[in-house]
Amino acid sequence: MLAGAAALVLAGCGLLASPPEPDNAAGGGARSAATGGPWTCAGPRTATTPADAVWPIGAAPSATLPVTVTDFSGRAVTVTDTRRILALDTYGTLATTVYALGLGDRLVGRDVSTGIPALAHLPVVTHNGHELNAEAILNLNPSVILTDYSIGPLEVQLQLRDAGIPVVILDGGRSRATIEPQIEAVAAALGVPAAGRALADRVTADVTAAEAEVARLAPAAEADRPRIVFLYLRGQAGVYYWFGKGSGADDLIAALDGVDVATQTGLLGERPITAEGLVKAAPDLYLMMSHGLESVGGVAGLGRIPGVGTTTAGRDGCVVDMADSQILSFGPQFPATLTALARAVYGGPPAATASPGASS
Repeated sequence: MLAGAAALVLAGCGLLASPPEPDNAAGGGARSAATGGPWTCAGPRTATTPADAVWPIGAAPSATLPVTVTDFSGRAVTVTDTRRILALDTYGTLATTVYALGLGDRLVGRDVSTGIPALAHLPVVTHNGHELNAEAILNLNPSVILTDYSIGPLEVQLQLRDAGIPVVILDGGRSRATIEPQIEAVAAALGVPAAGRALADRVTADVTAAEAEVARLAPAAEADRPRIVFLYLRGQAGVYYWFGKGSGADDLIAALDGVDVATQTGLLGERPITAEGLVKAAPDLYLMMSHGLESVGGVAGLGRIPGVGTTTAGRDGCVVDMADSQILSFGPQFPATLTALARAVYGGPPAATASPGASS
């Protein structure tokens, strides 16, 4: 469950009209689809996307206010003012969605995971990793707060609500199935449902294009596809987990046409790594957050974790990492994320990119 994944993040501490051009200089998967043979791996690789992989759907839409929505907690919340927005979650998805709706200039602060370059100047209102800082939030005098249960503590969310701020709780799940309804829920809470529908349509089309790119690169036969395990590591905090069914990583691996061997072993949610479990899963490739890989000393340090070095992925140093703010965030940045990861996993050549602004 992604709520469990968010708890691990708490403890341990980019939309695309055409495919991104990743800067994947180190190693990478062989492009098996081109030869029809099984997938092979030549070493570690970092998946990256262009800085402009997410851009606004258009000019700032006019909000129809007041608006009353029933949020994920079942409460009716009335929003009367969207001039000062905070959108906060563990993955940076909500602020990215607000930005993609054309309301980025209304955001007055951000969480540490928000990776949109145009929002980097905003003050961070989380501390100790991903904990909400009530004082920092109240000092910004937000007119509405969008958040979910992936971030906390709950006591702070309740404190903000008791201070008279409309706090809209959204679904904290992250998967391909949640992208469209989450965009529409954010847009509805901000009084711009038409912009939400337009953005959801664009993201859906871009996801379809990214999935077609995966199909082009991946081997047709499942037996020839990479056996993938998603690792969540925070070496400095002693957090060493692998993600299974219902974690969000399972849907990411499925989108990559990989074999989710953690789920195959019966792993549910997020669990501590065991050497026995990894050997049983026998992964060919580890998928990771970049800071997690750095926290254990890179690929060399990863191989010293019990069980990791005895797997094919560990022996071959077959690791694909991606920015923490992107890899499990889904949302408007998912098409770029999926395309970049597919090219890192399968070694496909970069494609020319069009200017997002030209297509908006």
